[in-house]
Formats: sequence, structure tokens, C-alpha cells
Amino acid sequence: MGIVSYAQNFEEVMLWRALKNVENGFYIDVGAAWPDEHSVTKAFSDHGWSGINIEPNPSFIKQYISKRPNDINLQVAVSDKIGVAELYFIEGTGLSSLDEAIASSHKDLGFETTPSKVNLTTLENICEEYVQNKDIHFLKVDVEGFEKYVLLGNDWRKYRPWIVLVEATLPMSQEENHEDWEYILLDAEYSFAYADGLNHFYVSNEHSELLDAFKYPPNVFDRFDLATRVQAEAKASEAEAKASEAEA
Repeated sequence: MGIVSYAQNFEEVMLWRALKNVENGFYIDVGAAWPDEHSVTKAFSDHGWSGINIEPNPSFIKQYISKRPNDINLQVAVSDKIGVAELYFIEGTGLSSLDEAIASSHKDLGFETTPSKVNLTTLENICEEYVQNKDIHFLKVDVEGFEKYVLLGNDWRKYRPWIVLVEATLPMSQEENHEDWEYILLDAEYSFAYADGLNHFYVSNEHSELLDAFKYPPNVFDRFDLATRVQAEAKASEAEAKASEAEA
């Protein structure tokens, strides 16, 4: 059974290849942004999975509440501590960041940034409240340069996603930054599995059988379709149906 790919870089195609035999799986998405556009979890949600979507942007989280009622949708930022911090919002994008230097670089490119206080929590705290003894089949982290602090804030002995994918370049660039945080996962007994030019994928050592799924990039044997094509066909069919009704 194939899937429709909504993600920016076919991330869910790789995940689906590894996890397609899991029924009613569970994910955690840190820095979830949109519930459909560029979403790594949309295809899984469409196949009966559920999870936790974590996103401090109120306009995005409203969309999750409307479109993902079976998920847990949290309007918070994730770090290595609990408290309050200033987040630099860039409305209508997935570029909002807790990192002032990164926000400043976006401002230099012409983006308008709006600082606002947000609540901080940790992955460990979220898992204690919402995950408990569930398997976490994958964790996605994309927080515009703050990935290290998200990873530092988990108890990796207790909460162990089968697969972890983390954005591994500085925002809006090809400059790799995985050396800043990769040691956290390696020390927690995860093995590097795959790099797609934007993200790095890691597999927990207790699920090392999944490593084989990451040998090759997305390809014809994955039998996936593109959301843009599916949506274009749906619009064309709708327009054709309306034209037929008008002629009748």
C-alpha cells in the first residue's frame, strides 16, 4: 500500500518504508508547522496513526485542532528546561525560532520578525504526561536551529522513539549543523541511518532491523504519489463535474 507524500523532502516516504507494517502507530512532531503542507505526519494521520503535534504558532495550532482532532495538539515550544522564553515569530512560514541570531539573519533577508513570549517545556515532560507506556514509532524535530536543546530535554533511557529524524542544516541553508547535537543520540544508543540533504535519520539500537529500510533514497518501488498531483487531479475532476452540471 502506497502513500501520498506531503513532506518537503519525502521524509514520510522513508519513514513509511520502515514502519508501514505498524497499525495505528504513534508519532511526536516537534515544530509541526502546517498540518498538511510540508507535513511529515499527514500521510500517517491519513492511515489511522495519531500522535502529538507541538507548535507554538497559534495560527498553526488552530489548524491542527480543526484538522487533527484525534491528535494531541500543544501550543508550546520545546527546550531543555521548563519556563518562558522569547520566540521570534515569522508569520505564515515555518521559520519562527527561539534563536535570536537565526531570527536576525532572517530579518536581514527581508522577513518581518515579531518577538513574543511563549511557554517552554521539555520532551521528557510531554512524554510523562501524554505518552507514558506507549511506543513512539517516530520523533521528528524541526525547530530552526534549536534542535540540540530539544534533544537534551528528553530522558532517552525512558522514552525511546524507534526512529528519530532531525533537521540537520542551519535554516534556509545547506550548512550542516548535526555535529552540534548528534552526540546526544549516539550516546543514547541510536545509530545513524540516513541523510537526505536536509535531515538526518537515526534508529534505536533495539530496533536495528529497521536500518535496512534506509539503504536507498525514495524510489519507484515505494509507490508513493505527490500531494500536488493528487490535489490537481481532484480540482480538475471537480471543474469537469461542474461543467457537466452546467451543460445538463
